[in-house]
Parts: sequence; structure tokens; C-alpha cells
Amino acid sequence: KDVQKEREPHVYLSKEEVKEKIQSYNSSVTDKLKMTLNANGIYTGFIKVQMELCRPITVQSSQSQGRCAPSSQETAFYLPDGCVNTLHISSTNTVREVIEALLKKFFVADNPAKFALYKRCHKEDQVYTCKLSDREHPLYLRLVAGPKTEMLSFVLREHETGEVMWEAFSIPELQNFLRILDKEESDQLQILKNRYAAYRGKLEEALRGVLKPG
Repeated sequence: KDVQKEREPHVYLSKEEVKEKIQSYNSSVTDKLKMTLNANGIYTGFIKVQMELCRPITVQSSQSQGRCAPSSQETAFYLPDGCVNTLHISSTNTVREVIEALLKKFFVADNPAKFALYKRCHKEDQVYTCKLSDREHPLYLRLVAGPKTEMLSFVLREHETGEVMWEAFSIPELQNFLRILDKEESDQLQILKNRYAAYRGKLEEALRGVLKPG
């Protein structure tokens, strides 16, 4: 079970320290996703983000991209749990920019304010999760932790229920959510009816056996 951990303070590294860490990082990389240090001191690299979304997301079709008004080409569905996406970012990119880039990459029309990025650390047989602030820099965290996801991984989640900004949802999105909930309710009700129908059939069969003459 995840436990909450206080956010660690950001330690500013000198250009030489960054260079040394990137060299050490690249020497440990096993998936060819290395970091590159530019002459201006900004470095680029890759992070992997695991999607752990409980609520449905709204996805735009290629025809409706770029439109401001809600489109009939938007579809709401549940994203499979645990899928991982890779992003190429720079050391200047913030958590908020990473969330926006991730949603844009997959044509997600939902407001980025609905989501939060978490870091997950494994230490001493425990798993620590910490919600990152919008101004933190994920690539810096990746560099400091090293390339092993066992040491640090990133997770995209919705804000907790009490934190949901319902005003950030559009009317079509809310209507889609209601349709999905109605379908789930109908499916669960049918499963329950089938279960009790099976029980009833077994009871009636047992009664016929008991009441049979002879």
C-alpha cells in the first residue's frame, strides 16, 4: 500500500554537476533513452508515465482537433489501467507542461487541470507516492534518481474526489459520464438478475426433487 511522503527540496546543481550526473545516468541506461546536455546548460531526455485513471477521458478525433466548440467527434471511454507512455522533454519543462503534452499526444480533450502527476519511490520495501506541484521539473527528478524505474516512476492520476474542479468539465463531458454510469448500472443490474435467476432455478429444481412422489 502506498504511503505519503513529504516533498523533497529541490537542490540546484552546477553545470559541471549536471554534466557528471548525465554521464553517470547514460552509463546506466539499458533502454537507449539517454539524456543530452546542450551548450546552454539545458538538458533533454525521456520520462515514462504510467496512466492510472479511474474516470473516463474524452478523446478527440483527428477531424475535431483544434476546434473550440464541443464536437460530436469526441468520445469518452475508460483508459486501460497501467498503460505507460514515453515523453521526450527538457529540464525546463514543468509538471503542468508535461501533463499538457501527455494529453495532447493522445488527443485527450479533457482540461489538464483535472489531472495531477505523482512520483512513486521504492525504499526499504515500501512504496512512497507524492503529488508533484505544477512547478516542479520531472526530468530533474529523473536525473537525480537515475534511470531505474524501481527507484522512481511517474504516475498520472485524476485529482482526488474532494479536489475535482467540476467547473473544468464541459457539458458534453458530464453528459458522457452520466451515460457511462447509466450503462454500468444497467450492466451490474443485469448481472445481479442473472445471478438470482440461477439461484432460483436451483432452488426450484431442489424442491421438485423433494416433492417428487415415491
